Amino acid sequence: MKTNELQEMIMQAKKERDVCILAHAYQSEDIWEVADYIGDSYGLAVQAAKAPQKTVLMCGVRFMAETMKTLCPEKRVLLANPLATCPMAMQMTRNMVEKLREEHPDCAVVAYINTTADLKCAVDVVVTSSSAVKIVKALPAKKILFIPDCNLGRWVEKQCPDKEFIFYKGGCPTHLKNTREDVEYAKSLHPDAKLLVHPECREEVTALADYAGSTTGILKYAKESPDREFIIGTENSIVQHLQFACPDKKFYPLSVETVCPNMRATTLADVYNAVTGAGGEEIELPAEVMEHSVLPIRKMIALGG
Repeated sequence: MKTNELQEMIMQAKKERDVCILAHAYQSEDIWEVADYIGDSYGLAVQAAKAPQKTVLMCGVRFMAETMKTLCPEKRVLLANPLATCPMAMQMTRNMVEKLREEHPDCAVVAYINTTADLKCAVDVVVTSSSAVKIVKALPAKKILFIPDCNLGRWVEKQCPDKEFIFYKGGCPTHLKNTREDVEYAKSLHPDAKLLVHPECREEVTALADYAGSTTGILKYAKESPDREFIIGTENSIVQHLQFACPDKKFYPLSVETVCPNMRATTLADVYNAVTGAGGEEIELPAEVMEHSVLPIRKMIALGG
């Protein structure tokens, strides 16, 4: 069977079974082509709540499906590949956050969206890479406990000089692979290319970037920029997507090592099996978790837009 044949079967099955397919930006191009919506974890969760379908299928990782279920508890939420998790989301637990709250009672606890639904029950507000600066600036608290990604946190800190930050030493294993040496080598090969990176990268990398921002921000910048060459410092799937979107421009990975095995775990066959009921996993969350984890997410929507 060829790729387009399987895609046609998925398109037919999702129509017959009333399924909305949501794909994170780090999914492969063949999955993008069958998705109803493509975006970051927050954008997809919002789309899940808006979608008219009663079943939504998440092509991404578990915490994203949990966020969807939290925002639309009345819908059936499926995760295409049950093994697709996020290492960063597993770095902290609710108990750990509660202990940190006791140690820093004067801090507002700000959690990156890349965390479990259970952990979100113990925080004040959730943020994304695209909304973090705006939300932190809007908080009345002067002291911020930012979890779990210290690299994203320090990037936010530089843009919020009136706030005092405390960090947990967490982060994205995939983005941490990018180093200053990678930047220097990539620049030596492509001296005219603009460097676009995700703020989950190390400080030494973001400091050298022409643009640092969310995945959707990187995509937008590259598409709209008059420049013709770009070094991409985020999951390498974005290099391919930009090559499809802008064939008149050139895109290079900052490092060939910037590959997330969890994001790459989902295949087109997984999508087909999940849509037809032969695979995937339905996401269920305890009522108490649903009730409390939605509160910091709603606050994120109110403050971040």
